[in-house]
Amino acid sequence: MTKIADLPEFDMAEWLPDEAAVTEYLTAVLEESDPAALAKALGTIARARGLATFD
Repeated sequence: MTKIADLPEFDMAEWLPDEAAVTEYLTAVLEESDPAALAKALGTIARARGLATFD
């Protein structure tokens, strides 16, 4: 039996290969009306696009 600790870590950035996926993800996050989720989503999108930091 596989333990949860043995599963690979999920990274949403790996599932955002194109603008359509980013748009769908951002739309879903915006529907939640959660500022913290939006901030995290923007960071995830930045990582998906190869940005380590943004000033």
